[in-house]
Amino acid sequence: MFARIARLRFLAPLLLAFSSLAAARDDSLFTSSVTYCSPPETLLIQQFDIAYFAKNQSIWFNISAASVDSNVNVTANVMLNVYGMHPVNFTIDLCSLFSGALCPLPMYNFTGSDSIPLPSSLGVSGKIPSIAFQIPDLEAYAQLSLTEVNTGVLKACVQATLSNGWSAHQVAVEWATGALALLALLSAVCYSFMPDALAPFRLFDLLYLYQWTASTALLDLNYSSVYRAFATNFAWAMGLFSASATSPIQMSINNMRHLTGGNMADATGDSAVALVNRKLSPYNAITSSTLLQTNQFASVGIENLWASSNMTSSNYVSDISIASVQELSAAGDVQLVTPSSANILQAGVPIYVNSVGIATANSFMTVFLVVLMIAAVLLAVLSVGYCVVAAISRYGQRKEGYIADRYPSFARAWLLRICLIVFTPVTIFALYQWTLKDSWLSIFLSVVLFLAVVGYIFYSIVLVHRLALRSTPSELWTRPDFLASHGPLYAIHRSERFYAATPLILAIFVKALFIAFSQANGTVQVVAILVVECMVLASLLVLRPHKSRGADVLATYLAITRVLCTGLMIAFVESLNLGAIARVVIGIVIAVIISVAVIVMFINTLVNMGIMKLVPARYRRRPGATPGNLDAEKGADIDEKDWRPRNPTPERNIPLDPDVNQPYPDSPSQTLTDHHSLYSEESGSTTLGSLLPQRWSIQQSQPSSHSRSNSQSQYSSSQSNYSPSRSNYMSNASSPRQSVPPSPLRTQSPSHSRQPTIDEHPPF
Repeated sequence: MFARIARLRFLAPLLLAFSSLAAARDDSLFTSSVTYCSPPETLLIQQFDIAYFAKNQSIWFNISAASVDSNVNVTANVMLNVYGMHPVNFTIDLCSLFSGALCPLPMYNFTGSDSIPLPSSLGVSGKIPSIAFQIPDLEAYAQLSLTEVNTGVLKACVQATLSNGWSAHQVAVEWATGALALLALLSAVCYSFMPDALAPFRLFDLLYLYQWTASTALLDLNYSSVYRAFATNFAWAMGLFSASATSPIQMSINNMRHLTGGNMADATGDSAVALVNRKLSPYNAITSSTLLQTNQFASVGIENLWASSNMTSSNYVSDISIASVQELSAAGDVQLVTPSSANILQAGVPIYVNSVGIATANSFMTVFLVVLMIAAVLLAVLSVGYCVVAAISRYGQRKEGYIADRYPSFARAWLLRICLIVFTPVTIFALYQWTLKDSWLSIFLSVVLFLAVVGYIFYSIVLVHRLALRSTPSELWTRPDFLASHGPLYAIHRSERFYAATPLILAIFVKALFIAFSQANGTVQVVAILVVECMVLASLLVLRPHKSRGADVLATYLAITRVLCTGLMIAFVESLNLGAIARVVIGIVIAVIISVAVIVMFINTLVNMGIMKLVPARYRRRPGATPGNLDAEKGADIDEKDWRPRNPTPERNIPLDPDVNQPYPDSPSQTLTDHHSLYSEESGSTTLGSLLPQRWSIQQSQPSSHSRSNSQSQYSSSQSNYSPSRSNYMSNASSPRQSVPPSPLRTQSPSHSRQPTIDEHPPF
């Protein structure tokens, strides 16, 4: 064994080939966005990038600014907000620096980039906790305010959000979830020829989990930045693929909107964080507070700081630090964001869609174009498939012709599945588009798409319920064409629970109504959605609609996940004023719960693909269990599902041996060796109920040669249908002494009539 492990040393050189792709990340803080917090009068900024590196306690800056007002004496206030706290807040009188060279503030255009080491006397390293460099989506910003000394008028105010480079939004997560969805899609296509296969239903469950996760970030709540970033990993499932302001699709949508009466703002090229409402994360700030306080602590070491500005960046910034600097935001126009600004992003849909580079007014049109692309791909695939099946059926066997006849039902089933998959994003963003009143063409297209998707789903539901109510629910499974066409709505459920998918579809529609039309009140949204999710969970617990216990457990688990996460989101309600750190912890907990659900769906997808067949049977079978007791959720074949127990029916009973089903003899002298029936179908009479003897009669049996040969012939003819009951009977018949029990009934009439039993009829 150790020799085999030793051979792995030959693979060590291969690891060096990827060493250039791996690099450690230095602990650093840098600006991710810059905005004006008051109209600029004295100071104009074009670029403001600053980074602090904890390894060597140095600051790197790249600033392009200009002072345009003459004869102004100002004081500078520097404030740092970290999760609503203010660990740094001081004011500097610029007239006391550099022998009054900055008083009045000179008119100067400054453009420069350099690295400056911070003196140890400032004690900056002791004021920044180490967790600030590790926690994802840091909620912190720095603010610089210039106030005139004589009048107290605010001359300039600049805010810059800080980041450490870590975020819950990862491109790798988007690709991983997309690959899982693609795997589920391939599995669904392979098994979709069987209407009751689980794989197509699990495709909808997986994508609905993605879509629900994204929709939880569309409410008017004060989400923590880490949860909002986590939810953007699933934006693609809503049709919102990440884009830039120069994307051809987004530019085409902008042109269309502006030509059809749209006047809302386009997407900005900078980070959407810069336009977030200052009451929300990551700012967590009081609206009118600039927190101007005087603190002489920061004036210590300022002369030494500027005296060392002639140092070059190569002396203090490592190669890894330069790579981190390249992640800083690109230079662009600095925007003015105040509480009364029109470009401010409110909580809900505006912040979420702008976080992925899509303007608020472009959200529906982006979903509309994605749905059109999906419809085009579906039409092309179904057309090619029909041509292939038709060609094979024409020159093939009878089985291929049968598939060609059922192909239209197969195509309608996939059309219904696609409508169910896009139902969530279409309803949310189509209804939300009606509230914007931006472009008449966008509103018209939203109405068309909404009616098309909702109309087809509603039409299919009506057909299913009408057939079940006019006849019986079991009729839904006896019509192959109808089952193949509308099976996505009920095939996975029991016949008496054919309607179980309707509550979920109705719940999705109701949640879309609250998301779209209650954007001004987050409390109403989260409470209403929590009530809806609880009702869905209650329906699953009461109805238990699925055919297998495993499917019920999975559906209930996903419903509990939705209820639990929605309940935790009550902490994000603005009126509760919960602390920023508490909201970050709750956001991380919700993200972990959803991540576990995604992992469960990944395992379930593999199981439905038949991965359990690779496991030996002795490991996947319970002791004493048979393959028929394992359902498809646990890795068995589709035809070996653990269906719920059914009531006994004639076709499920095993016919009894005719010799066993004999009445008691009518007299003590008649022995059990008589194998002829005591019931006559012609007369309809029986010897049951005869007069009982006073005692049991025990007598010596007198077997004759005729009876012995008769018994042996009957035994030989029944060897192929042997049963334990018959074995006991034959042994008793051959015993020398036997006991004849009395009949439990006594009647005065010699005979009575009865109906023949099931076992006296010929077996099926």
